[in-house]
Amino acid sequence: MKRWIVLLLAMMVSPVRAEWQARADWADFFREAGVTGTLLVHAERDDAWLVHNAERAHVAYSPASTFKLFNALVALETGVLADEHDVLRWDGETRWLPIWNRDHSLASGMRYSVVWLNQEVARRVGQTCMDAWLQRVGYGNAESGGGIDQFWLRGGALRITAEQQIAFVRSLAAGTLPFRPEVQEAVRRIALMEDGTDHAIHAKTGWASRDNAPDIGWHVGWVERAGARWFFALNIDMATPDDTPKRLAITRRALETLGALPR
Repeated sequence: MKRWIVLLLAMMVSPVRAEWQARADWADFFREAGVTGTLLVHAERDDAWLVHNAERAHVAYSPASTFKLFNALVALETGVLADEHDVLRWDGETRWLPIWNRDHSLASGMRYSVVWLNQEVARRVGQTCMDAWLQRVGYGNAESGGGIDQFWLRGGALRITAEQQIAFVRSLAAGTLPFRPEVQEAVRRIALMEDGTDHAIHAKTGWASRDNAPDIGWHVGWVERAGARWFFALNIDMATPDDTPKRLAITRRALETLGALPR
C-alpha cells in the first residue's frame, strides 16, 4: 500500500508531457523545397507540440553555428567579453566570407555568424570552464571532444537534437538558464533576427558540414507575437549551398499556418 501511495504522489507532481501532433501539411513544404528534414514547434500558450518527421526530431546532429547562442552566454558570464559590443580584433587571416575579415563583437559576430570570433571566444573561456558550463546547462550531449575551438563544428563531438534545441531556447527566452539575467537579456537582444511591426523573431541558423553525407542546416529560435510565443527547431539535409535559404523559408511557411507570423 505504501508503494502505491508513493507512485500516486509521483504522478501528481510529475509534469505530463504533451503528445506531439504530426502536421501532414508541413510535409508539403519540405517536398516542394526538395529537402528532407524535421521541424518541431512548441506553441507555448496552448502547450501544443507540432511536428513534421517526429523520428528525426530525436536524432542528434552537430549544432554548428546555433552553438553561438550558448557560446555568447558563457563569454559574457565569465567576463571573457565585457558586453555584446566588446570588440575582438581581426587576426588578419583572409577567410571565405568577406564580412568576416574585419573586427567583430558578439553582436556583429552573431549577425554575420563569424566563426573565427566564436573560436577565439571558446579558446579564451578554456576547456575546463567550457566543459563545466556544458554539463551545468545540459546542452545537447555536453561533449567537447575535438578541440576547444572545433567541438561544435565539423569533426567535433557536440551533438544536439531538435527537441533539445527547443528546451534550450525556451529556457533562454524565459531567463531560466543558470546565467545572470543581464547576460541572458543581452543574448536575447543579439539573437533578434527580425523585428516586424507586430512580431519578433529571435533565432540562429547553422550549417554543419559532414563527410560522405549531406550537410545539415539548422534554424532554431522563437517568435513573439500578440503576447504569445512559438519555439521552433528545424534541421534539413543540404545537398548544395542552394539549399541554405530553404531553412528559413520552410520555417516561415509553417509558422504562418499557426498564426505565429503574418502571411
